[in-house]
Amino acid sequence: MLAIVDYLYNVMKILYRFILKSFAGPLVLTFIIALFVLMMQFLWKYIDDLVGKGLSWYLIVKMMGLATITLIPMALPLAILLASIMTFGNLAENHELVALKAAGLSLPRIMSSLIVLNIVISIAAFFFSNNMLPYVNLKMGSLLYDIRTAKPALNIPQDVFYNGIDGYSIRFGVKKPDQESIENIMIYDHTANQGNVKVYLAKRGRMKMSSDKHYLVLNLYDGNGYTEMSDNPQQRFSRPLLCDNFKSQTLYLDLSSFKFSRTNEDLFKYNYEMMNMHQLRTSADSLDRLLNKNKKNFYTTLNTDYLGPARFTNRMQQPSKYAPGMNRISVLDLASELARNAKTVISTADDEFKEMQDSIARREIEWQRKITFSVACFILFFIGAPLGAIIKKGGLGMPVVVSTLFFILFYILSITGEKFAREQVTSVIIGMWAPSVILFPIGIFLTYKASMDSALFNPEWYMNFVRRVGKLIRPG
Repeated sequence: MLAIVDYLYNVMKILYRFILKSFAGPLVLTFIIALFVLMMQFLWKYIDDLVGKGLSWYLIVKMMGLATITLIPMALPLAILLASIMTFGNLAENHELVALKAAGLSLPRIMSSLIVLNIVISIAAFFFSNNMLPYVNLKMGSLLYDIRTAKPALNIPQDVFYNGIDGYSIRFGVKKPDQESIENIMIYDHTANQGNVKVYLAKRGRMKMSSDKHYLVLNLYDGNGYTEMSDNPQQRFSRPLLCDNFKSQTLYLDLSSFKFSRTNEDLFKYNYEMMNMHQLRTSADSLDRLLNKNKKNFYTTLNTDYLGPARFTNRMQQPSKYAPGMNRISVLDLASELARNAKTVISTADDEFKEMQDSIARREIEWQRKITFSVACFILFFIGAPLGAIIKKGGLGMPVVVSTLFFILFYILSITGEKFAREQVTSVIIGMWAPSVILFPIGIFLTYKASMDSALFNPEWYMNFVRRVGKLIRPG
């Protein structure tokens, strides 16, 4: 008996190892493909912010690496869905699934090793989302901000005023192909912050970068320099003008504003995407208390200053005699003024309260997302595995089509629920958990149909069903 038990144990061990290997390959492949597709979408979105700024390869690679990590919450559920369909589609297409069922193994038993694996993946996804992702979002957010606000690389066009260098407006009439020789030069020097009080004109010149790349060196030849000497704006039309004729003159234009600089990351750490669950809960509670306090102060101020009779009476010159002593039009004008002021105060407070409520909702949404992300990985496996067993197709053909359709459904449900939660159409819990609540019964239904060898995707079955229904409703 022990020998039989040991034999069966070894058989199941081999079986589970085989299924895990069959799942691991497609999971890694589809995960890489999903990340690549999402990364291309990211680059397409931010390509205008990256091109032409002279960024080093280190910065570009660092940004792409951080961006890739931030895309994992989108890529992992899709990879699990597609890999599970491919795995069980291959098993069914090669009749291995039929052989396992014939040996007395049920579909849930065959899936058991992958269920355990996906539980581990879901738990790891939760810790990744709560601990690592906020840190990466902070690094990515600050770096992307610095890149987007960085100036484009120095490129002075021909015959156009160029204002990219702080304190100067430059125009080259001719720019030779060697990118150094220039002609018909006009330079306005605004570094004194007094307007166009200094200008340089030259027939020709040469430009080059200093050895440390901190300055643009302009060597001007055969030109004039004009400087208005008075600092008094009232003497604009009578101030003396200094004219300097030169054969050769060199200008050093500071390029420090073109240097890529990093912003202090502490300025970004209060964004909800840069917080873990504890920080999100603490921040949301603080904002909620502040919102309640502001609402209480607002209602008190409104009742005291606008809705009560004291406010109206205090605005009268003679409060005790305002009814008989004041002109009716004056009273109406005063009432209208108070009404307009009250409307402005209410509108401003309403905007402030909505902004605070939106900030609270975003933190609560992000808190729930860290849980729903890991749950979605598990649920999508329960959809993909039975789907693969039903459609009986492996590879990247039919599985890709079916998984894409279900992932689009999941994505639409997710963004719709999040939008409703953010706009307070529904509660945050309902909005964020709606996709899981809707898809989980679908997964159970598909698992049941796959266990019963249902012809759910067999067109002939549907045609026969239609024929039977037609015979039932056909008269005579």
